[in-house]
Amino acid sequence: MAKTILGVDIGHDQLKLALVRGGHVLKTASAPMPENLLRDGHITSRESMAELLRSTMKEYGIRANRAAFVLPSETVFLKNITMPLMTVEQLEYNLPFEFNDYITGELKDYVFDYAVISNPEAPNPAEAKSEGTAEAEAETEPPETTMELMAVGTTREVLEDAQVVTRKSGLRLAITAPAVSAYIALLRARRAELGVASEEYAILDLGYKEIRMYMFKGDRHVATRVLEIGMSSLDGVLEEAFGVDMHLAHTYLMTNYENCHHREECMAAYENIAVELMRALNFYRFSNPSSALSDMWFCGGGAVIQPLAETIGEMLNIQLHSADELVIDGEKIEECNSYVQAIGITMG
Repeated sequence: MAKTILGVDIGHDQLKLALVRGGHVLKTASAPMPENLLRDGHITSRESMAELLRSTMKEYGIRANRAAFVLPSETVFLKNITMPLMTVEQLEYNLPFEFNDYITGELKDYVFDYAVISNPEAPNPAEAKSEGTAEAEAETEPPETTMELMAVGTTREVLEDAQVVTRKSGLRLAITAPAVSAYIALLRARRAELGVASEEYAILDLGYKEIRMYMFKGDRHVATRVLEIGMSSLDGVLEEAFGVDMHLAHTYLMTNYENCHHREECMAAYENIAVELMRALNFYRFSNPSSALSDMWFCGGGAVIQPLAETIGEMLNIQLHSADELVIDGEKIEECNSYVQAIGITMG
């Protein structure tokens, strides 16, 4: 019997929760994030974050024992690597050296993990035993081959943030993984449902501080393009247009106050965002000449701004879909696009 688990996605603008059982969403909840509680992906007060999580669960009547936590993208290193087949112990020793270009400070301040993403001929490294007699090893020696991994690194502090916040909220942390893992879980489920062997996908996260474009081939994460411009830039447009403060401007944006989504100033801002995305997409296609990418799913807080999505789809000349298509009965979940990461992380 499938167990219930609570997906936790902490964003700069909103805390998003999704209670999930067997891939089916039972309940969603959100709460505004206090200013500066999340800074550059780091929780500035574990106690305050835990209190926000507890109070949101109480307000929405959410009861859960287990939690799956989305690691903030700014705090995670991702790298696809190919390595010789080796034991778990050997892999744990060698993996940190793959991140030499990312690490600053002491190696002991970081944690690393991996997922096998391809090479069906190679056994899972967890099954590659280093024990046994010489005769048994000779009989079961695997062919010379390699394994392809998605390697992940983050700081111990970030991992401890997740552990402490969930524990103080009365939850047991069962899963911690980056947003990419949440998307891969949803894409795998879609591929299995449609019986598709392999496809190329893109997911566009219209976030508050930045926009991220994730590229996938099958369940393999290929690349991420980051635009350091997000929905907060639209707050600035409306702040000036209406002569209000930033907080009220954000409320106007998210509620489409006086049809502000279609204001001339906003439409010009959408085009600027779409141009930057077009440049990022063209660079990806240039770097991947065999790419046949034609479909993109959008999610995140900015997904509620329909003219933004339409502008992006037209300027990128790509078929844009709502990411609720990736979620079981997603069309029945209110503002499902905002909860995609919280839902997907529970399926890892």
